[in-house]
Amino acid sequence: MGKVKKSIGAGLALGVAAAAVYFLAGERGRENRRRIESWTLDMKAEVLRGLKRLGTVNKETYHALVDRVAVRYQRVGRVSADEMGHLVNELKGAWTHIGRQLK
Repeated sequence: MGKVKKSIGAGLALGVAAAAVYFLAGERGRENRRRIESWTLDMKAEVLRGLKRLGTVNKETYHALVDRVAVRYQRVGRVSADEMGHLVNELKGAWTHIGRQLK
C-alpha cells in the first residue's frame, strides 16, 4: 500500500506542477498570478491529505474527494464560482497523471 500512496502523491504533484506552470507562465500569467490566493494551495494540500487516507483509489473516489473538498471551500465565501470551477477542473484533470502512476 505504501507504493500506491507514493505513486498517488507523485502523480498529483506532477499534475499540479504542470498546471501551475501553465497557469502562471501562460499568455495571461501575470493576471493569473495576481489572482492566486493561499486558499488554492490549501485546497490542493487537503485533497492530497485525503488521498493518503483513502483505502481504494479510483477515478470515482478521487473525484468524490475533490467535490467534497470543493464544497467546503465554496462555503467559505471568498471564492467565486468561476475560480472554484477552474480549480476543481484542474484537480479532476490531474487524475490522468495519477491513474498512469497507479498502472
